[in-house]
Amino acid sequence: MSHLPIIDLLIIAIYLLGLILAGLHFSRKNRNPEQFTKASGKIPSWAVGISIYATFLSSNTFLGVPGKSFGTNWNAFVFSLSMPIAAWIGTRYFIPFYRSKGEISAYTHLEERFGPWARTYAVICFLLTELARIGSIFFGISLSLQALTGYPMAGIMVVTGLIIILYTFLGGMEAVIWTEVAQGIIKSLGAVVILYFIIRNMPGGLDNIISIGKSADKFSLGTMKPVFTAPSFWVIFLYGLFINMNNFGMDQNYIQRYQTTGSLQEAASSLWLCVKIYLPVSFLFFFIGTSLFALYGMHPEWTESIRLAAATERMPHGSSMQDIAAYAAKLKPSDYGDKVLPHFMVHSLPTGVTGIIVAAILSAAMSTISSGMNASATVFTYDIYKRYVNTNAKESGLMRVLLTTTFVVGMLGIVSGMAMIGVKSILDIWWELSGIFASGMLGLFLLGLVSKKTKSSEAFLALIIGILVILWMTFPKLIPENLSNLRSVFHTNMTIVFGTLSLFLSGILFNRLRSLIKK
Repeated sequence: MSHLPIIDLLIIAIYLLGLILAGLHFSRKNRNPEQFTKASGKIPSWAVGISIYATFLSSNTFLGVPGKSFGTNWNAFVFSLSMPIAAWIGTRYFIPFYRSKGEISAYTHLEERFGPWARTYAVICFLLTELARIGSIFFGISLSLQALTGYPMAGIMVVTGLIIILYTFLGGMEAVIWTEVAQGIIKSLGAVVILYFIIRNMPGGLDNIISIGKSADKFSLGTMKPVFTAPSFWVIFLYGLFINMNNFGMDQNYIQRYQTTGSLQEAASSLWLCVKIYLPVSFLFFFIGTSLFALYGMHPEWTESIRLAAATERMPHGSSMQDIAAYAAKLKPSDYGDKVLPHFMVHSLPTGVTGIIVAAILSAAMSTISSGMNASATVFTYDIYKRYVNTNAKESGLMRVLLTTTFVVGMLGIVSGMAMIGVKSILDIWWELSGIFASGMLGLFLLGLVSKKTKSSEAFLALIIGILVILWMTFPKLIPENLSNLRSVFHTNMTIVFGTLSLFLSGILFNRLRSLIKK
């Protein structure tokens, strides 16, 4: 078992204590649902922008991105390149739409447009997305802390989860945003510190890292050919475009922040600030992964240690060392990339710095988890409880539901994280799950926004088609073996693209057919 020096533990403890004190500070203002969910609309745009950026830069980025570029190349960076286009669409169409509505929930308008079924479907998809997001982040943070402390991953998830629940529970949206501002700064500086120590430990420094990266084709963004059965440039670009349109147009985490600023212009500028910060920082994390690839190529004994750790985790309990070693020998860099950064932190960072980096990783995890818990509690309270259980609920009753749901979502997120123990790539599992759940939400939203004449029945039929397409792409083995030529051959990241377009275009087609029949 590894043990952190006392100074590192002290730094981590001070950081966690600071979070709880922040929650206590903001709890004095947190006395009504409006304050808990949107901080009464009084947060400056620059703070909201950093908060959105901090939500984007989760531990999936902090650990998953370096692990991805270590194991493969820079193909996943294309996701970041799609963000400016999605942000332009968001500021041009989505933010004005939500600001004009004034609703705290992102899904209220779906009921106004298509009926209760549309709102309920979107809410269920969002809540499932958040559980997947929170679970993957709990898994990521426990992965790094296990490497540093040797404690069980499940125990780490429970302890960190309870602390996050506590300060989110106490402080509401204002605590979430202001702690995210601090967390966004901490984790960005953490990335710079990590890269500095990698370069300092690398023989030949930066020039050698770039040379090795080029020779191994690590900077490749993927093939530019129109290939959709593998993660080509276009597959990742389309995935990024559609998932970011969903983020900026249908994800409660972001829609809720549009209402925390004082004006439409401030909401738009906060979204652009997020993009301007995230693009260079994501570049930095991809370069960290490539730098680790170059460094570990100089230390095969480090690589062997990581491979054995990954094999031990995935082999059945009680397997012999001989079997574990044989399994480890078969592992590729993409199979253990997520473990490299935690390993580097354990073996190469000086005392004190490790504590700061752990605080940065905790920041990356906690900002997204706390945001997700607050957003999920808001959606459940307004779209389920107030809509179906108690339509005349008073502020005190809504506050009780908000607080209770915050706790329940946090605990379910911990369970979701435990279920992910053993997956090969944090980034892959998160991208796959988010694509599945987001497809229907985005398709319905775009259909309602663009096609003003599409009726509820037509939208419902379109949703059925969209769900069938999502199932076809997600579970190809549902199709019998004798019909295997009908199985989807498309890459899983295309699920959100085909799912969204099939729903959207089907809705428009049904509307046109109805118009033709009437004539």
